[in-house]
Amino acid sequence: MKKQIGMRRGLTHYGDEGFALYLRKAFIKAMGYSDDALSRPVIGIANTFSEYNACHANAPKIVEAVKRGVMLAGGLPMEFPTISLHESFSFPTSMYLRNLMSMDTEEMMRALPMDACVLIGGCDKTVPAQLMAAASADIPAIQVATGPMLSGTHGEERVGACTDCRRFWGSYRAGDIDADEINRVEGRLVPTAGTCGVMGTASTMALMTEAMGMMLPGGATIPTVHADRLRHGEAAGARAMKMAEEGLCPSKILTPESFANGLRMLLAIGGSTNGVVHLAAIAGRLGIELDMEAFDRMGEETPVLVDLKPTGQFYMDDLHRAGGTAAILRELKPLLHLDCMTITGRTLGEEIEAMPPGHTQNIVRPLSDPIHKGGGIAFLKGNLAGDGAIIKQSACSGDLLTHEGRAVVFDSLEDLAERIDAPDLDVSKDDVLILRNAGPKGAPGMPEAGYIPIPKKLAAQGVKDMVRISDCRMSGTAFGTIVLHATPEAAVGGPLAFVETGDTVRLDVPKRLLEFDVTDEELERRRAAWSAPATTHAERGYAKLYMDQVTQADEGADFAFLAKRPYTAKTP
Repeated sequence: MKKQIGMRRGLTHYGDEGFALYLRKAFIKAMGYSDDALSRPVIGIANTFSEYNACHANAPKIVEAVKRGVMLAGGLPMEFPTISLHESFSFPTSMYLRNLMSMDTEEMMRALPMDACVLIGGCDKTVPAQLMAAASADIPAIQVATGPMLSGTHGEERVGACTDCRRFWGSYRAGDIDADEINRVEGRLVPTAGTCGVMGTASTMALMTEAMGMMLPGGATIPTVHADRLRHGEAAGARAMKMAEEGLCPSKILTPESFANGLRMLLAIGGSTNGVVHLAAIAGRLGIELDMEAFDRMGEETPVLVDLKPTGQFYMDDLHRAGGTAAILRELKPLLHLDCMTITGRTLGEEIEAMPPGHTQNIVRPLSDPIHKGGGIAFLKGNLAGDGAIIKQSACSGDLLTHEGRAVVFDSLEDLAERIDAPDLDVSKDDVLILRNAGPKGAPGMPEAGYIPIPKKLAAQGVKDMVRISDCRMSGTAFGTIVLHATPEAAVGGPLAFVETGDTVRLDVPKRLLEFDVTDEELERRRAAWSAPATTHAERGYAKLYMDQVTQADEGADFAFLAKRPYTAKTP
């Protein structure tokens, strides 16, 4: 059977294909298209512009650039809208809506006639949602990032969202700066459109996407406001036309080995812990399991090379000037699967060989002189970690990597908000703060609440860091000795449900251990007395779908019915 392209793809079911095409063309001609235009291959362009989303403020310009690239290559670009998520404008959290965005994008990719799709995203959960959709729809697809913002200044100090957001807010809570200054800071932290200018989740996902081969080389670090960002969009449009002709689909690119390359990148950049849960979700759409123990072993040989906040001192515009992704991939080359296919139609090894030569810079370190030797993220086991938890050890205080202290437990986000600043809170700097019922179901949405604030009375005494443990996530822009993603979460009976204030908790990152002192008999007594919180049930709508279907962090907090099971492969 002859392959159908362009407007002939996926005709609406009327029982008469000729009528379906005739009707489709009649309506699309109302948009002013000619027969010549409608005879060409169609490239869909997912536009996530929203006036709520400053990270995507440049999306309309990128759309125009992609259209230009498609038309110069002889195709017909067709823009379509999808859900747009911004971390600060999504209640209760953007993670709660990530799977909905992935469904929206996937179904539009299936439903609308397109021979390939260009996905434009940036803020934290949009790129993962789009890659999840692309993996499931499995039509030729190419990712374009909106790009990081430029850094700004506050007085003589260079600043940028959002690590500096947290740093200044900590100073305000401690009483070091007043309300007038925090208001002035607020107007300086985000000086341009674009995603956070540090190694947060948006930057992490863009760099991982490029390393996995789903983005054109160089696209991860170009600042939002640079002209190169538009030239990159034009090139993506032209390449999408070629991919449509070649039939180069995500399933040919997103292999266990390419996911391993993404994990190498995550470790080397000191990237966001969110990268782990998002990669698990993307891989799970293809039936590929994320092997966390293998990932932990990778960390032993993959040091942190990139000197960016929150684990270093620089910003994404510095990384771009230093050579961007190319500078990192050249250092990682001995550790990568170089035969992995990329959207260019060439292998990752071939792309690295074709990259422009490097230059003297101090942002990306050589393997022989890293920022941090032990791997950016470690995988913890033990009776308090359950099936596993993670810690971004490159962002920890060195003296807390091995620590024993008394548990101070908060039962929910509401409990945390009510008590964390109470003057009579029974807490000392050596205690271990624990937040539970904040995971995928417990919160719901697994919010970025793992960056538990230092209790106000301790912050006022100058305490900057404490061991903190939760079943939720932490922003990639955050820092501190923080254990995350304890799985299963407390709301479904995971181990955090059974720890009590006063229990002794031990963290030993070098030994990959997280445990609490409780006898088997006492643990069984607590388990027998436990019941699931009422918040894990919903009666209708998306909330019910979410509660019925969301998986745990180790499976990406995706919906069970969207994932491909059983697993057929595992990341190396």
